[in-house]
Amino acid sequence: MQYNLARLVAIVVGVVFLIWIFNPFVIIGPGERGVVMNFGAVQKDIMGEGLHLRIPIMQKVVIMDVKVQKGEGQGDAASKDLQQVTTNVAINYHLDPMRVGETYQTVGTLAAVGDRIILPAVQESVKAATALYTAEELVSRRQEVRDMIRNLLRERLAHNGVIVDEFSIVNFAFSQEFSNAIEAKTTAEQLKLKAERDLDRIRIA
Repeated sequence: MQYNLARLVAIVVGVVFLIWIFNPFVIIGPGERGVVMNFGAVQKDIMGEGLHLRIPIMQKVVIMDVKVQKGEGQGDAASKDLQQVTTNVAINYHLDPMRVGETYQTVGTLAAVGDRIILPAVQESVKAATALYTAEELVSRRQEVRDMIRNLLRERLAHNGVIVDEFSIVNFAFSQEFSNAIEAKTTAEQLKLKAERDLDRIRIA
């Protein structure tokens, strides 16, 4: 009886040890997907949230975060009238859950997506858009410029399985000379309006 009990305990311990060594279970958390690889080859099937089994040795699972990510950066470019413009932007994006296998295969992990895909795409899109507007138009038509950059980003990033959720222009920064010129122009317009009002008061009087 004791022999059988000892044998049973040994078997249980052995099974637990094998499970611990080979680790056939994979847990995919909320907002994550699992990219399955058979001997290093990415498979089409993607693991959703929950508990999954994998084949030890043969299969490896890379967990990819598909929650919304936030990125901030800036791009330097020239406007249509050749003014130097620094554009500070903010972008919210996430990996397409259905294409994370393709994204991992062509780009890599989420960190690699940010470095290799997001930053270059933002810089290229900002340059392409700002080149179509004068420096003054960038300010007066800011909403239009933002929409153009966002559309360019969506088109570029979609090729790599990245979805743009939101994009905004935080700030435009121009050269000191241009800023001074704008300030002088604004001051001149204000003085002109004041002179016109003064003239109207004199006429009425």
